[in-house]
Amino acid sequence: DLSHRFLLGGLPPFFLSESLPEKEFQEWMDSYWAKDIQELVRLEKKASFQKFAELLFAQSGGIFEASKFARPCEISQPTVANYLRVLESTLVAQVIKPFSFHPATEIISAPKVYAFDTGFVCYHRGWFQLRSDDIGILWEHYVLNEINAKIPSASIRYWRDKQGHEIDFVIFIGRSKKPIVIECKWKNKDIDTKNIIRFREKYSDGNNYIVCNDISRNYTRKENNIIIEFVSLNKLIVSLLARIFHEIS
Repeated sequence: DLSHRFLLGGLPPFFLSESLPEKEFQEWMDSYWAKDIQELVRLEKKASFQKFAELLFAQSGGIFEASKFARPCEISQPTVANYLRVLESTLVAQVIKPFSFHPATEIISAPKVYAFDTGFVCYHRGWFQLRSDDIGILWEHYVLNEINAKIPSASIRYWRDKQGHEIDFVIFIGRSKKPIVIECKWKNKDIDTKNIIRFREKYSDGNNYIVCNDISRNYTRKENNIIIEFVSLNKLIVSLLARIFHEIS
């Protein structure tokens, strides 16, 4: 039941809980501060660091702007950058940088940041029951988790132009310089492929995947001479692993 997995997260004690472990989320953060942060980097301001982490989790998957965190956390922008480095180095957050070779028309510097676990995203967004509108961003996190787990060597970026067209993940595997496009959609219904088409107008070579939860039979579609594969998450991982094995052989 992925809705259960999304809401409670993937940490075994939380996932196995029969009810929403609200108290345990905060206890985990307190333990993380005491055991990981204090022993590794010895930051002094627990309240501002935890506030930063909470706000970051609440906007997980969005474009990161340091200026939006400085005032509510009562810290400077350099401290915001330092806090983000700490979360990234301890694998509690993942920074996804933009992919671009056209700086005049594309986002080139602002990263997206993802929390390590969907349970913490839901908790800090105040989601205690999931609506259909909530599922999409959590599915995106879940796909990213699986790519990290099964293909840790993959280089992961995202793409967005200044007209608002966006690709969830642009991935490079091995020595290949061909960008692999991955779009995450919960339902295989009424999917708009214009973002992929716009991306391929600038970067023509590479595979294109739309990964959906409800696909039981994978299929391809051709639009504007671009082949787009509609796949399950399992098929996506198998296809990406096959590219690695092909390079090795």
